[in-house]
Amino acid sequence: MTDTTTPSAAPVVHAPVADTRLLVPLALFALYIIWGSTYLGIHYALESYPPFLLAGIRFLGAGVALFAFLRLRGVAMPTAIQWRNAGITGFLLLGVGNGLVCFAEQRVSSGIAAVAVASMPLFAAVFAGVYGEWPSRRETVGLVIGFVGVVVLNLGAGLSGSRLGAIALLVAAMSWAFGATWSRRQDMPAGPMNTAAQMLCASVALLIVGFAQGEQLPAHPTTRATLALVYLAVFGSIIAFSAFLYVLKHARPALATSYAYVNPPVAVLFGVLLVGESVGPYDLLGMAIILVGVGAITLARQRR
Repeated sequence: MTDTTTPSAAPVVHAPVADTRLLVPLALFALYIIWGSTYLGIHYALESYPPFLLAGIRFLGAGVALFAFLRLRGVAMPTAIQWRNAGITGFLLLGVGNGLVCFAEQRVSSGIAAVAVASMPLFAAVFAGVYGEWPSRRETVGLVIGFVGVVVLNLGAGLSGSRLGAIALLVAAMSWAFGATWSRRQDMPAGPMNTAAQMLCASVALLIVGFAQGEQLPAHPTTRATLALVYLAVFGSIIAFSAFLYVLKHARPALATSYAYVNPPVAVLFGVLLVGESVGPYDLLGMAIILVGVGAITLARQRR
């Protein structure tokens, strides 16, 4: 998922470090806010679009647009190995990960989906440990605090879902975590081309699964569902996914996956503001604990 090559010429050695110190926080902010809102976006889009075709159209449109833009700007095509790695990673992250979230949101609310996916950093820490990159002691403390916050948030949400939906969300979190960890050690396309290649490959898999299951495109989709689909493609896919790949390349796994802890309270807040959902004391306490956990992870990164 990340570019493993290094620049052939780097006359100013410290410039990338300075850029990273600015861009990593900006990218994390995009992940926290945009991806927190995509759960509600999926909820709206599912009013008209079936789950796997929804995800497939989303990534096909975003992938084609970004790929065409990059090619027009002269960005090189990925090599055969890079296409293979992007295909595997895109299938794990977007095909299985996002596809199953869309599938699960037919059965559970957007809030419970965000809460369940928040288990992803723990799986990512385990998979990273298999490759010898165990989280530091401070990062482990932050991960545990964040997960406790998610549990508290779930207690206050009063949400319930089907067993099938819960299993789908758990598999989605595991697949995303493994894909993110595996890709860090592979030869991936450079920069935004990595995003485009993964979305194109994932869209093919999602469309095949959708049509194979008998899903059909809506003849008369609602305006809100279509606008939600466009939002998911532009902001959730092109902007936020590019930000995720950047953070994954330039930050430790614990920080790169910390968005999964922030997304649940963001999803709840969007539900309050846009859908009129209520927030109780457990919700507020859970959000506070989550933010403490993310702060611990961030401080651990700065002290390394």
